[in-house]
Amino acid sequence: MADFEIGIITKAQGICGEFRVLPTTDDPSRFELLIGDEVNVVKNGGKTARKLINARQQKGFVILKLEDVDDRNMSETLVGAVISIPAEKALPLDNGEYYIRDLIGLQAESESGENLGKLTQVLHTGANDVYVIESPDGDSFMLPAIKDVVINVSIPQGKIILRLMEGLRELTT
Repeated sequence: MADFEIGIITKAQGICGEFRVLPTTDDPSRFELLIGDEVNVVKNGGKTARKLINARQQKGFVILKLEDVDDRNMSETLVGAVISIPAEKALPLDNGEYYIRDLIGLQAESESGENLGKLTQVLHTGANDVYVIESPDGDSFMLPAIKDVVINVSIPQGKIILRLMEGLRELTT
């Protein structure tokens, strides 16, 4: 199973080899749970495992310190790299929760069996996520990821069943 991306290094932080990471995980506190573990640093097609020494949250970012990154020059070489973890280190999900990467590409169908297309994107809006569905004709429409709309998700079958509320598809095309 592929690694989970949890952040992107955006810039060096200070002079001691720390850097600022934009979290791409729903739970930035998860970095603190990884202190002492190895994380993957992926850049320019290469992947290096490094031990996470420290992590702290600051103004929407996470400040990280990795083993063997000891000065600003070294941390600047990692700007743009992706921080990832092996799938077995991913946080467990509650019943009815899904990893976004598992949702992307699901075949979307209506309750009546109409082929709606493929789920291509999940947007975070604050109140609830929004699913972007690309229809077979290439148009896209959006649906809120709420219980009244999402009837069933079957990752093994590669399918999501959606209830189309009257007029909702037309409002978002």
